[in-house]
Amino acid sequence: MLKVEDIYRRFGAELYDASTEGFKNEIEFYIEEAHRSGSPTLELGCGTGRILIPIAEAGFEVVGLDSSSAMLDITRKALNDKPAEMRDRVTLVEADMQSFALERQFSLIIVPFRAFQHLLKSEEQRRSLQCIREHLNADGRLVINLFDPRLDLLVAHSGNLGSALKKYREFKHPVTGNRIIIWETRSINLTEQIIDEDWIFEELNSEGVPVSRRFTNFKIHYFFRWEMQYLLELCGFEVLELYGDFKRGAFKHGREQIWVGVKK
Repeated sequence: MLKVEDIYRRFGAELYDASTEGFKNEIEFYIEEAHRSGSPTLELGCGTGRILIPIAEAGFEVVGLDSSSAMLDITRKALNDKPAEMRDRVTLVEADMQSFALERQFSLIIVPFRAFQHLLKSEEQRRSLQCIREHLNADGRLVINLFDPRLDLLVAHSGNLGSALKKYREFKHPVTGNRIIIWETRSINLTEQIIDEDWIFEELNSEGVPVSRRFTNFKIHYFFRWEMQYLLELCGFEVLELYGDFKRGAFKHGREQIWVGVKK
């Protein structure tokens, strides 16, 4: 499987933030969780610092962990424009979320934006949760965000629709200003609960002529609601809340899974 770092090398880091949208009220939600828990916070899969930096700006000490050196470089660049006092509250660590050892514990550990779903195998998921548990204070909180799989889409993409090339998103290249179209095709492994996606990034100039076309593949595991609860309990967590959106709304099928837990 192509790692996120390899995607950056191939496409340029600037395309990630331009093509990826967060969720409404998402950043405010994590800042609220930091207020509830206090410092320090650990973010797993911190990426380009989209969530980490606002938490630090809100006055909290934050450690950002990611396996991609390219992602961390983007975060460092963004931090260079921030006041020294705020930068001093941020530590960046290059490590795998299923095997890190930071020799400290945290009041809050967050795994935003489906990062946990890149762990495809059950043993990887358990290793990550066990590692998280070791790094969580006795009264610390864990927050994990997943998407809740829609059964109608899983069935549709497990048939002929899965191999059909479809327009996924369109945006402007932040450097060239050219039009970027993302085309995607996906297939579903219903046995392993894995979504296998191929993406084509096509760049068009002002006359609509393609000037570049680049390809990547990635896989994610989807979790059903009770499967995830049992996994958390198996790994030593007690579930406090399951929200369906970042305004703390009730969980509903096909929306978000936002899990809040503590150590048993």
